[in-house]
Amino acid sequence: MYMSEKMKELLAQLSNLETESKNLINKEEATADEINAKLSEIKALKAKIEAQKEIDALNAEREKQAKTPVNEPIYAQPKNHNEKKWKCMGEFLSAVAKASSPGGRMDNRLTYQNSATGLNESIASEGGFLLENEFINDLFESMMAQSQVANRIRMIPIGANTNRLRALGIDENSRANGSRWGGVQAYWVAEAETAAQSKPKFREIEMSLQKLLALCYVTDDLLQDTTALEAIVRQAYADEMSFKIDDAIINGTGVGMPLGILNSDALVTVPKEKDQGAGTIKYENILKMWSSMPARLRANAVWYINQEIEPQLYTMALNIGAGGAPVFMPSGGAAASQYSTLLNRPIIPIEQCSPLGKKGDIILADPTQYIGIDKKGLTSDVSIHVRFLYDEQVFRFIYKFNGMPYKNKPIMPYKGANPLSPFVTLADR
Repeated sequence: MYMSEKMKELLAQLSNLETESKNLINKEEATADEINAKLSEIKALKAKIEAQKEIDALNAEREKQAKTPVNEPIYAQPKNHNEKKWKCMGEFLSAVAKASSPGGRMDNRLTYQNSATGLNESIASEGGFLLENEFINDLFESMMAQSQVANRIRMIPIGANTNRLRALGIDENSRANGSRWGGVQAYWVAEAETAAQSKPKFREIEMSLQKLLALCYVTDDLLQDTTALEAIVRQAYADEMSFKIDDAIINGTGVGMPLGILNSDALVTVPKEKDQGAGTIKYENILKMWSSMPARLRANAVWYINQEIEPQLYTMALNIGAGGAPVFMPSGGAAASQYSTLLNRPIIPIEQCSPLGKKGDIILADPTQYIGIDKKGLTSDVSIHVRFLYDEQVFRFIYKFNGMPYKNKPIMPYKGANPLSPFVTLADR
């Protein structure tokens, strides 16, 4: 049975701890706290061992798959196989369409590309054709370049042999003494005095990848023009996929899709001001949203807004007697800033924010506190049957992604009564 060096090390530590525990129990002067602390160490170590077992099992399976079976066919490699096999992505997509047609000819480059994967990706009915790494990177970069939300979150790539993330997060809901980092506590102690034991409290973070599908209809005439085909598919894919991912990060339900900021239990919603008019944004709203963002996270914060809010922001000012000072700073100017700013943080208009006057029309967020997982691989296949009456074929692209806020609840400050969060919005008005 496969056993990693890490597992051997953990088992050795467990053996030592069990010996220490037995010796401690046999000591008459041992206190209950000391014994419980040692037992807690053993329990934590056993949890690590169980986790390492899963990792070792995955590694063993990976090594098993990496070994080529004796009866696996070996495909001949084309000459100069290190050279680019495709002139452009349009040529690749055209070859996919031809291979998927009844009686269509399979391009040898498609067969060679997928024969090394150990999967049935060269059989269209069993999944599709895996895009070349060059095309994957180009499409992914185009998608993220058009995104205004997903390109700012914390991304964690998922390996080939798993479709989920399981990790431990700090269970912290207060900055009061004894609650920071879920229970870690530091003391000022006089000489020869002892401090109470403390340890962090963890919670499990688990996400499974979800599939996002993009369909692109292509006419038979366009299939003959590989340059135009690439341009259209690249633009259509990047625009639609980036839109849907951004929308899920903001509005996702968490069921079969990412959990969005506005549906997260970590969200802090600032109430409207007394006698505040419908569909308005007041300077007091902005200040209270700003004060609900933890100070240590403000350096990464951005304002996501529905662009219907912009006219009110342009006229927003801090009144001082008969004069005043602008709160909103438009883009450009001497600093040539790409974005307008509010309290010196970027304002990013996005379609995914709620309409003016509704909860979510303005969001103050630290995007780095949102975790996304994905597989940096896209699959593509084609069907000639979906729109055959219109001389059209449909390409399907699949991207696997999921996400959720790192925090699952607001945090109460060390000194203060108002909850803080990396995600803050304004209530209905």
